[in-house]
Amino acid sequence: MKALFLAGGMGTRLRPLTNKLPKPMVPIMGKPLLERNMVNLKDCGISEMVLSTCYKPQYIERYFGDGDRHGLKIHYVCEDIPLGTGGAIKNTESFYDDTFLIFNSDILSNINFKELIQYHKSKSADVTIAITQVNNPSMYGVIEYDENGYAISFKEKPQPHEITSNYINAGVYVFEPEVLKEIPSGRVVSVEREVFPLLLQKGYKIAVYKSGSYWMDIGTPEKYLQAHRDIFSGKCKISDIDFSDKDVYRVKNATIHSTVRILGPVYIGENVEIEAYATIGPNTVIGNNARIGKGSKIIGSVLWDNVVVGNGARLFGTIIASDCSIERNNDYYNTVFTEDYCLQMAI
Repeated sequence: MKALFLAGGMGTRLRPLTNKLPKPMVPIMGKPLLERNMVNLKDCGISEMVLSTCYKPQYIERYFGDGDRHGLKIHYVCEDIPLGTGGAIKNTESFYDDTFLIFNSDILSNINFKELIQYHKSKSADVTIAITQVNNPSMYGVIEYDENGYAISFKEKPQPHEITSNYINAGVYVFEPEVLKEIPSGRVVSVEREVFPLLLQKGYKIAVYKSGSYWMDIGTPEKYLQAHRDIFSGKCKISDIDFSDKDVYRVKNATIHSTVRILGPVYIGENVEIEAYATIGPNTVIGNNARIGKGSKIIGSVLWDNVVVGNGARLFGTIIASDCSIERNNDYYNTVFTEDYCLQMAI
């Protein structure tokens, strides 16, 4: 069985973090979000994957290569222009001769893929859509379904008076290859607005799978931080890290002065140096090759790789992208830093 990752979006809501990096490559506990999702699928027995890319595809291809390093077989299809979710699926049609999985690359979830696929087959469905419950569905695609678990209508980003369900499209699908003939080629197509309503109209069976699992659309800096808090608290599970097992994860080769206070949960990457009297945590990620200055304080923040924090700097609820240097003796609250941009978050 193959899986398709839709990894071509520009990640505009996550800017400035995505000014130079495609959203699927944004790190989650030190590894790209796309890698975390691929590992989840590999653990379910899916090791051949198609990546549909468009925005800054070189970052993805350079990191994953042919997939061999990760025990995967990876194919790339790069769009010259964004074709939308439906267009991207159609553009990879030649890869599928059997049931396949589709995954939006900007989500973090604990959906049980084996169970999802088994459910799809048990419903004899042409398409199965995983759904998840949210408090405010107005920013998503709302799905109505009957008592037998089959979709009956779709409303994309409904107005408040149009909301009749709090279950939304989770961006994870199981497709039979036969439905691909219904997607037009050579133009922008939305699978949510065009394809699914068309399939219903033509009598295809679209099953709805309630996962009940953790789900987060990492679309904004605020949600990006929330996803890390959810991992720290155990609400979201990821492979190889479990903070109920231990409070502090250190990868390797960290140099930490004896006077440093580490208040878990904390994740510390490779080759990190933390100088005297610094305080790290709780709910803090320190990326690889970071240098944390004397007397600094970092709480509830996520630092990417190669970050330098000056002596006495204090960071609270802050995201620092790779290769940034933070001035000494300054306080920063709810701030996003990239090499050439600074944004105050409304948290």
